[in-house]
Amino acid sequence: MTDQRVIIEMGMGNDQYGRDYTKAAARAIEDAIRHSSLPLIRGLEVPAAGMRVQVTVGVQDPGAVDTDALAQKLPHGTVTVRAVRGGLDVASEDGQSAIVIASAAVEVFLPPQSGWRLRG
Repeated sequence: MTDQRVIIEMGMGNDQYGRDYTKAAARAIEDAIRHSSLPLIRGLEVPAAGMRVQVTVGVQDPGAVDTDALAQKLPHGTVTVRAVRGGLDVASEDGQSAIVIASAAVEVFLPPQSGWRLRG
């Protein structure tokens, strides 16, 4: 049986001056998880390694994203990060710089749960 997606959070982040796609992506991931508190996950009898976290970040230059560095920022689970074309670059008036805007989807998958046994 395959894992079940139990959470999906979305976020947006930017880098206003450095054209740093990894920084913008990191901020999008932080935005996605910043307001989440999911005590149910802690209550389930699932080891942290049993939780799979899949992150997709969208930026205009996916090859410029350090996905390994982003994966290390997530505190729980087995994490994979992939960068895809998306997001937005907003060029300055003189064309010399741009604001980099990234979007992120953070998905959490668990093994199938039956009976929802919570720890006491």
